[in-house]
Order: sequence, then structure tokens, then C-alpha cells
Amino acid sequence: MIVRKYLSLKGIFEFTGHHLYWLIAWMSLVTGVYYVTSWQFIIIPWMPLTVIGTAVAFYAGFKNNQSYDRLWEARKIWGAMVNDSRKFASMVKNFRSDEPGAEALDDLRKQVIYRNIAWLYQVREQLMEPTPWEHVGLGGPIGHFNRKRRERNMGYFRPELNELKERKYLSVSEERKLQHVNNKATQLLDMQTRDVQQLCQVNAINSFHQIALQEIINSFHDGQGRADRIKRFPFPRKYASFGFAFVCIFIFLLPFGLVGVFRDLKDGFIWLAIPVGVIVGWIYVAMEIVGDYSENPFEGLHNDVPMLSLIRNSEIDILQMIGEKDLPQPIKPREGILL
Repeated sequence: MIVRKYLSLKGIFEFTGHHLYWLIAWMSLVTGVYYVTSWQFIIIPWMPLTVIGTAVAFYAGFKNNQSYDRLWEARKIWGAMVNDSRKFASMVKNFRSDEPGAEALDDLRKQVIYRNIAWLYQVREQLMEPTPWEHVGLGGPIGHFNRKRRERNMGYFRPELNELKERKYLSVSEERKLQHVNNKATQLLDMQTRDVQQLCQVNAINSFHQIALQEIINSFHDGQGRADRIKRFPFPRKYASFGFAFVCIFIFLLPFGLVGVFRDLKDGFIWLAIPVGVIVGWIYVAMEIVGDYSENPFEGLHNDVPMLSLIRNSEIDILQMIGEKDLPQPIKPREGILL
């Protein structure tokens, strides 16, 4: 997630600057051909081009709105999961049965709390796996470029990621069991239900406590499922692809209309079609790219939900609840990015 109020010129160029090269080349080619040949048949009237541009702008704006909805939904899902984790840890720690002689089972309670932290990190790890339609999962130069960008983002937070590997929230037997399952996060929640049931069976908590705790575990299942739905169900590809095609068509026609506008001015003004065309084309390309990269909030790029930071803040709060002194440090932005 980008945390700067404004993007720097360097950041803007890194995001969309490579498109300026082909925009300049295309606008220069059409303008140069007309300047040399004066072919009138390549001129397109400005009015229909304006109508096309307006339609494409509306389409791109609506598409961007839907892409942002996916991103914001993902953020709300993670906000709910980390907040429920705090509630869950507080309830596991403090719920006590009034039965005479009931065991406290503090070790088991701590194990359940640790496993909840491990579950959050496991969900993040599963969501970070590339899918074929995400930018980091593509082939060719686009995929290579975005994989390098993702590696660079991860490199900013390498100390925190290395520290995470050193913190063991699962027992050896639990880690061994998870090696043979497909969905590790779901299995961790199943272990949580098992241990909450055990707490109830030995009267460490009563049945009302068990119901309350199980409701939160169920909300974890729901949150994981909603996040996985966004991850595994792509933004409708025809909807996205046609938007890209419409932008390409408009930019292809743009210089043919601009040449007709600037040819009526004094000699030499026709070359203004190049910078004007580049600026207009770049605006449409930028609109398309912003929406395109907002479609996938779990791929490790700059528009992602800052899952690592959200988990770490919740982790610190939970560890303080149970009296831990060895606390990890909060995740701080690096290079204007929060992971």
C-alpha cells in the first residue's frame, strides 16, 4: 500500500513512464507522415473522436470504481479478521468457568492464542500465491517486470520477514501435520475448534463461552473465504479486456484527429499534435492501469492491502494481552510503501 500523500515524479514515471515511449513514437509517426505527404484521407473529424473519447472515459471511470470496490472490500475483510483476532485472544484468556475445581489450562489457552496468530500469517501466505491472471503471474516482459517489482517491495521488508520465520507459534507436531494438507489455514481453524471444545469438556470454560468463541472461529472461516473469493475469482476478464481494447482504439485514432486540428493553424503548429497526443494518450493509459492494478489486492505490489502490517499490529496487541515481553516491532513504511 502506498502511504505517501502524493506520488513523486519518479514514482509516477516508474508506474506509467514506460508507456510514454510508444506514445511518442506513434504520435510522431502519424504527424510526420502527414507533414511529408499531406494525405488528406488519413484525417479523422474531431467530433466523432471526441464522442469516442468521452465514451471510453466513462467506461474507464466505471471500471476503476468497480476495481476500487474489490480493493476496499479486501481491506474491510482484513480489518474484520484482525479485530476479531484481538477479541478472540481476550476471550480465550479471560473466560473462566464457575465450576468448582475447574482447571485453568493456561498452557492450552496460550497455545490457542499462538495458533490464531499463526493462522493470520498463514492466510496471508496463501493469498500471496500468484494466480494466472495477476500481474506477477503473467508471462513475458509484463510478468517479469512485476515479479521484479514484487521482489523489490519484499526486499524493503526483508528484516521483518526474516524475523517472522524465527517466531514459532506452532508446535513441531502441528507443523508436521500441516505439511500434508492443502489448505493449512482451514486446518488451523479446525484445531482451534477442537481445543475450544476441550476447554469446555474439562470445565475450563462453560458452554456459553464455547458458543461465543466458536462464533468468532466461524467468522474467521467467513473472512478467509471472502478473501479467497477475491483472490480466486478474477475481475471479469471480458469486462477488463474490452476496457483495455477501447483505450487502445482511442489512442490509435487520436493522432489522426489531432493532425486535422493543428493543420489549420500556422506552419509548424502541426507538430503540437505530438505533445498534445502524448499527454491525452498518457491520461487514458494511466486511468486504465490504475484500475487494472487495483483489481488484485493480494499480489504483493504497491496497491495491495498491507496484510503484514495489519497482522503485526494485531500480533503485538495479542502478545501484550498474555504478558509477553519479547515483542516484535511494528511494520514501518519503507520507500513510501507499507507491506
